[in-house]
Formats: sequence, C-alpha cells, structure tokens
Amino acid sequence: MKRLLLVLFAGAGCLSVTAQSNSGLKAHYEAYYKQMKKQGDMRGAINALTHLNVLAPDQARIDTLAYYYANSGQNLQAIKLLGAEKDTQASDLAVEVKAAALKAANQPQLAVQQYDILFGRKADVYLAYELLDLNLQIGKTAEAKTYLDYGITHAKDDEMLPFYQSNPPYQVPIKAAFMYQKGLYQYNEDKTQIDTAIATIDEAITMAPNFSLAKQIKELLVKQKEAPAEENTDTDKQ
Repeated sequence: MKRLLLVLFAGAGCLSVTAQSNSGLKAHYEAYYKQMKKQGDMRGAINALTHLNVLAPDQARIDTLAYYYANSGQNLQAIKLLGAEKDTQASDLAVEVKAAALKAANQPQLAVQQYDILFGRKADVYLAYELLDLNLQIGKTAEAKTYLDYGITHAKDDEMLPFYQSNPPYQVPIKAAFMYQKGLYQYNEDKTQIDTAIATIDEAITMAPNFSLAKQIKELLVKQKEAPAEENTDTDKQ
C-alpha cells in the first residue's frame, strides 16, 4: 500500500513539474515572439509561433502563422497549415491567406473558391477583379462576366490597381484594368471577336498609357490576327 501511494505521489509530482515546465516554455516563447516582432524578424516569429502552437494549439495563432509563411513567400507551408478546402467558417485572415497562397502556387481553381468566400462576406472591386481574372484563367466565362459587370459598375476613378509582375512595378486605374479584362473576356467568349477585343484593350491603354500588360496582350492578339494572312501570302508565292 505504501509503495502504491509512493507511486501515485511520484506520478502527481511529474504532472506538476510538466505543467510548470509547459507554462514556463509558453511564457518564454510568448516573450520571444514579441521580441521577434519588435525586431521585424519574420523567421524568428515563425519559429516562436510554431513552438507556441505545439505547446498550446490555438486557431487564431495558426492563422497568424500561416499569414507569416505566405508573407515570406512560403506559400506551400501556409497551405499545408490551413488546408486548401473551402471552409466558410474560417476566419477572414485564414481565407485571405489561403486565397493569396493558392493563387501564388498556381492553383486558380482552388484560389477562386477562397476569393468567392471573401466576396460573399464583403464585396469590393478588388476582389471582383481577382475573381474575374481567375475565372477567365480556368475557362469559366459565365462566372467571369458576373464580376466583370460588378467591376465596371462599381469602379471609381481614383481607385488604382498595382501590377507587381513588371520591373519596376506600376499601377493603373482599376477602371482601365477592368476594360482590359473585358477585352480578354470578349476574346475568350468568342475567338472571332478578336477585332472587338483589340479595340477594347486599346480603350484600356488610352485610359492608362503605362499599362504594359495590356500592351503585351494587344501585340499577341494582333500577331494572331495577322498570322493567317501572312500564311496565305506565303502560300500564294509558292
């Protein structure tokens, strides 16, 4: 009996030490996390949050950790942490991170589901543009038209859209961006509308003369339009 009591007391003592140890570690990593944020050390903040999530799992903390991953360009890590499924109960931060990470990971079919959740919660022209662009990429022209109409109707003159793919990055009025997308929509809906699509993209370039992407796409469409004529001319010469 005495031996049994000794074992029980020893077990209780171990649990107490473990609880105190976990509590001490949690306090340590909370302080470490605050310091890393203060220093702007993203890797340190990620490390601290990872330890905190092991010690005391918390969904809000997991969402924040995923945000740090995505913000560091570690999109696959963010996706693995949050998952890629459509979760209408997820926080705004989690859905935003999943949307951006899936888009960056070249998963437009999955990204569009996340942007759709965000648009349903609070519609705006920037989300409409993302949804328009993604739906055109995956060939859903009917869905794209919904967001095209929303954007053209609600876009304001002073709203700008940045394009980071170019070096240096630039921005254009979002109205010009929607006009450019309208040209793409016209072409995707009916390839015989190539002249109409080029004319619409020209309107976008007139609105934003620095719109490099629109100029590049216009050049491609013009070359595509002229290609058959050039081939016919070569055939006639032979």
